[in-house]
Amino acid sequence: MATLKGGEFLIKEIPANEIFSIEELNEEQKMLRDSAKEFIDREVVPQKERYEKKDYALTEETMRKLGEMGMLGISVPEEYGGLGMGFVTTMLACDYLSGATGSLATAYGAHTGIGTLPIVLYGTEEQKKKYLPDLATGTKFGAYCLTEPDAGSDANSGKTRARLSEDGKHYIINGQKMWISNAGFADTFTLFAKIDDDKNITGFVINRSELENPESLTFGEEEHKLGIRASSTRQVFFNDMKIPVENLLGERNNGFKIALNALNVGRIKLAAACLDAQRRITNHSIQYANERKQFGVSISTFGAIRKKLAEMTTGIFVSEAGSYRAAKDVQDKIDELVAGGLDHQAAELKGVEEFAVECSILKVFVSDLAQHTADEGIQVYGGMGFSEDTPMESAWRDSRISRIYEGTNEINRLLSVGMLIKRAMKGELDLLSPAMAISKELMGIPSFETPDYSEFMSEEKAIIANLKKVFLMVSGAALQKYMTEIEKQQHLLLNASEILNQIYMAESAVLRVEKHFSPDSVEAAMAQLNLYKAVEKIIVAAKEGIISFAEGDEQRMMLSGLRRFTKYNNHPNVVALTEKIAAHYIEKGSY
Repeated sequence: MATLKGGEFLIKEIPANEIFSIEELNEEQKMLRDSAKEFIDREVVPQKERYEKKDYALTEETMRKLGEMGMLGISVPEEYGGLGMGFVTTMLACDYLSGATGSLATAYGAHTGIGTLPIVLYGTEEQKKKYLPDLATGTKFGAYCLTEPDAGSDANSGKTRARLSEDGKHYIINGQKMWISNAGFADTFTLFAKIDDDKNITGFVINRSELENPESLTFGEEEHKLGIRASSTRQVFFNDMKIPVENLLGERNNGFKIALNALNVGRIKLAAACLDAQRRITNHSIQYANERKQFGVSISTFGAIRKKLAEMTTGIFVSEAGSYRAAKDVQDKIDELVAGGLDHQAAELKGVEEFAVECSILKVFVSDLAQHTADEGIQVYGGMGFSEDTPMESAWRDSRISRIYEGTNEINRLLSVGMLIKRAMKGELDLLSPAMAISKELMGIPSFETPDYSEFMSEEKAIIANLKKVFLMVSGAALQKYMTEIEKQQHLLLNASEILNQIYMAESAVLRVEKHFSPDSVEAAMAQLNLYKAVEKIIVAAKEGIISFAEGDEQRMMLSGLRRFTKYNNHPNVVALTEKIAAHYIEKGSY
């Protein structure tokens, strides 16, 4: 069976049995999850105060312990000292190791992701043998030097330069990088510079401990940040730093591609890194609401608090559904490519690249939700939530960076829609035919028959199919109007992105429920509640888009189509769903 293409969920009905969810973890994966959780509860949670007091040495020490456990080498192939586990397992480790403090989550993500993966994916055999065993075991730590004072999202505009030495044996690098995670204790640096007057950046890798002149690599002071306080973040300066020519990573002028693919992996891993943070924040909130008495009763009996807790738990369920669904799609693509004869390095590159749209969707949706969950957590705690004596204050500060990491959420919103359009224009994804079919459907007379929705989740799936029509209707008409100028219509692309994100995540939750849960389950209630709210958000985003670029009959027809495609035959009782979810988790005492 051919695997799904990236973005194809928009134009294809996905059967529930073809998606993967966290309920399907195998025994090895469950053991790894439990081991990660036990480690965090034992080693990290009791030390929370030290992390908040900028104890960088504690972060480094904890990373070394993770290295000893094998947790830093999960995605590194076995022949280079790693565990060589699949993509879903690397997501799982990232999920359960990242929830207690953003400081460790950042150090872990920067090391195992952007600090190690460029070498795994682009390194020569010699480079992989040299660098990966130490990175996989935590003998050395990795840092990734891309951002500059004048080059953030526009990474290719960096001013760091490399020139070939007169004897042709070294590149001599000058420039500076900023916001470099792990810089204070890293030894292996992946960095990007333009060679001479090249148009594009090139990647390099170097061990700090092997430099001829240690003074050629210097560092700024530790940055004082809103959150992730014990994550080492420094500026890095290259002063005539000599790197052997064999340390060039990938191909000359190909650094931007290395950076982009490292970020694609980083985006989906960032979504995973926000999951356990949501669980822990929500669990604290439920426990506090049960314990806190006002007017003689627990505040968890109040409807306003119950609504918050229901939405927080629903958010976790939906975030898990989308994250693990996409991770398995990536894994399946990698496996398919390897079975077709591609080496694992190239297969992993192509597998992640294939699902770049989904990676951006997840990064935006889950990081936005993690911040909102922390904000609601403070609200549940009331005045106490604002105090450093409770876990909410640091959780809120730590969650804020996730909307900026790996490309800001605004950049990622523009990227997801832009990548879809490019794939359609290249003929890799046929969005045009279904978009034209919807135009014809809008001209026709709608059916007034009442559909049979007796089958479990059938109405929900029908609504999702119609929401996909909303996206194709709006984006198709906008594309027709603006053509190649569409990239300049950022307001419109942001609206399209909101529709896209809500569709993917709502569908993921509905399919997860259809596959694993019963009609009267609390999980079914969560999928239904989330879908209802997704429909409302899509109506707002689509209407704003339509009235901004369409006029007259076209506008009236599209608004009529929007009403048709967002219509429920049987509206869910939102208050009853909310109450069912809240009652379940309040009684359980946790998510």
